Amino acid sequence: MIMKHTEKELTLLRDEVSQMWGLVLSQLEKARQAYMNNDAELAREVASREKRVDTYELKIDSDCENYIALFGPVAVDLRLVLSLIKISGTLERIADFADGIARQVISGSCMAIPDSLKEDLRIDKMFATVISMLSDCFVALESENTKLSGHILAKDDIVDEILHDDKRVLAEYIQQDPQQALPALETMLVLRKIERIGDHCGNIVEEIVFYIDAKILKHNRNNEKE
Repeated sequence: MIMKHTEKELTLLRDEVSQMWGLVLSQLEKARQAYMNNDAELAREVASREKRVDTYELKIDSDCENYIALFGPVAVDLRLVLSLIKISGTLERIADFADGIARQVISGSCMAIPDSLKEDLRIDKMFATVISMLSDCFVALESENTKLSGHILAKDDIVDEILHDDKRVLAEYIQQDPQQALPALETMLVLRKIERIGDHCGNIVEEIVFYIDAKILKHNRNNEKE
């Protein structure tokens, strides 16, 4: 009976994280749409839902701590609970970046950037890549399949490469029109937020590998890609 009860509690914890994950994915997709379409109304929706994400993180932290205190899990169960705590914290930080992007749309700072420049910067591709990374991380956790980890981490390289190229594109844009320096710098802040989301997805991969394979992936991501 005790074993069945602990399994039920673990299932509830995983369900909470899944619900939070769905909300964060929604926030990120809406931030993408708001930014690409200069949609301030949608951006305000993202900003208004940020507190819901914070509430999820606090509840998951509390529930995981209670589980450890009540049941004293060991081995794979303990790794799962510890990973869920860290994953929920990482999801909250990803949602913070989505909120930050949305607030730049609300402020109107992205209105000064022409659509042609957004295309040259491949911002939509950056968004699409990190969203797919976050979705793939969810699949990896649900299916307990760490074989996806190398595929996910390889996508982070795509985001990094785009950001590297974008620095040159924005520098040339500023040289051609120095009056657009401020909007260009604000655009760079958005690009950095998207790049950081990719990094956080990599952190989630580390937690999944730790939970399933009992391997510490930190500082060894390149090996995992191979």
